Amino acid sequence: MSKTGSLVIRSVEKADAKRLLEIYDYYVQNTAITFEYDTPSLEEFTTRIENITKRYPYLVIERDGRIVGYTYAGVFKNRAAYDWSCETTIYIDHNERKSGLGRMLYEALEERVKAMGILNMYACIGYPDEEDQYLTKNSAEFHEHLGYSKVGEFHKCGYKFDRWYNMIWMEKIIGEHNQ
Repeated sequence: MSKTGSLVIRSVEKADAKRLLEIYDYYVQNTAITFEYDTPSLEEFTTRIENITKRYPYLVIERDGRIVGYTYAGVFKNRAAYDWSCETTIYIDHNERKSGLGRMLYEALEERVKAMGILNMYACIGYPDEEDQYLTKNSAEFHEHLGYSKVGEFHKCGYKFDRWYNMIWMEKIIGEHNQ
């Protein structure tokens, strides 16, 4: 990693919501990585964390006591037959990107969901026809580097910043599909 300091990965706490929302706000306001137009309120964001952590792991990474990224798993599809799968999400402070933090977080998340019996991890990723200042192919490349493969693409399904973006699904099989 290019930056030094003591790193800790831990489970999210309710008190972390404000810092996580600061990280997320950058992506809402400046990118098409998320298709949300407006940054949620602190109350809404805290409720999201509470709902996710009822069932799935939600992790933060700290450098010298300051949160610099987070990741979580969530429901892939809300039907019992899909309980062997999860959708993953990750956000790194935009000033900390490409520092190895994302890999460390995702590896920790994968370890936890695998221990839950999850076999498939999925990522829903904004994807441009042509890269621009709001969206590049970096997220897809990051996931591919971690063993995900592209399994589907929806064309011009997300509209943000007066332009259309595609969305892809990527998949990583992490367990054995035994009978």
